[in-house]
Amino acid sequence: MSRLAGRRILLGITGGIAAYKCAYLVRMLVQEGAEVQVVMTPEATAFIGPVTLSTLSRKPVHIDYFDKASGAWANHVALGTWPDLFLIAPLTANTMAKMVQGSAENLLLAVYLSARCPVAVAPAMDLDMWKHPATKANLEILHSRKTAIIGPATGFLASGLSGEGRMSEPEDILEAVCERLGRQHQPLFGKKVLITAGPTHEPIDPVRFIGNHSTGKMGFALATSFFNRGADVTVVHGPVTIELNEHLFQLHAVTTAKEMLQAALSYAPDADIIVAAAAVADFTPAHTATKKIKKSSDPEEGLTIALVRNPDILARLSSNRRPGQIIGGFALESNDEEQNARRKLQQKALDFIVLNSLQDEGAGFAHDTNKISILDRSNKFTKFELKNKSAVADDIVQHIIQIAHA
Repeated sequence: MSRLAGRRILLGITGGIAAYKCAYLVRMLVQEGAEVQVVMTPEATAFIGPVTLSTLSRKPVHIDYFDKASGAWANHVALGTWPDLFLIAPLTANTMAKMVQGSAENLLLAVYLSARCPVAVAPAMDLDMWKHPATKANLEILHSRKTAIIGPATGFLASGLSGEGRMSEPEDILEAVCERLGRQHQPLFGKKVLITAGPTHEPIDPVRFIGNHSTGKMGFALATSFFNRGADVTVVHGPVTIELNEHLFQLHAVTTAKEMLQAALSYAPDADIIVAAAAVADFTPAHTATKKIKKSSDPEEGLTIALVRNPDILARLSSNRRPGQIIGGFALESNDEEQNARRKLQQKALDFIVLNSLQDEGAGFAHDTNKISILDRSNKFTKFELKNKSAVADDIVQHIIQIAHA
């Protein structure tokens, strides 16, 4: 697995001669599996063309606030919230000073002010500029704001001088990025995680089934969060229509609850953490018709379908657990939420349970958001606000990490 697989990196390029090295840097980041976007200052385009960077990153390059011809707006807020890391390389003395001042005179600076992720910079300037007290003072301020400083290196400079101020080589910047974001440095590196996700479909006949409104969004958000923390993730999922990334996870598609149970049991012995996020149908038809059931010519005649209980996948996984495994699931409730979740936690001997309430607007199936509470084996009950499902997944995974280290 590439060291930066699944990671999002926004590369900011400012107007220095070292900008030409960014073609190599983008290529290296992409080769390590990162998804890369580039934002440039207008001055940077004098040193390297956006077409080159767009070709290497496979994404449009962002330079201006808006396209004067079409009026299309480059959303600096969206760019600032997109990446796992905002890397500015090269960082000129001029841009460094404006970052310290909080200037937003170009798109790159506006994105910096909007960034919610860690920021790393690779300074590049001439020897005397690097040594100037103003530069040193600005560098200290960036450092105090938790900005990671990469380099600079010592060597031949564009001015003809030789000394400190040369931008670190792309290989060294890559290693610094991997050290910060690489999977081998994440808290769950080497751990194996099994997730069940999505609905199950229980066939009535060849064209009809019993199912629910689950989309699998929450389960796959969990899979992504676990992956980003270094885990090897297997997802056993029911019928879903969301885009699946087979390069990040091992995927096993099923249709029915019985198929999901068999698949989950086959992967469970090797798993360190199991999260049952699937919305499994509680009942399945006692008999499945081999041909489409035709309605009667009598408009008053109805149809009765005998149902039988499906296996309880989470209970089976818990009863077969090996020592050291962490197992949890979800409880979607409409009344007496905490009491029902607590009962499920105890009856199935779980380490934690994630509670959803159907009474919470924006939570549950088919939403991009969710609002949860987590009840764990220590009787700790933690409530969270309504969030995007990716942020909810991060909260759940962080809670599991705490359980693992308790």
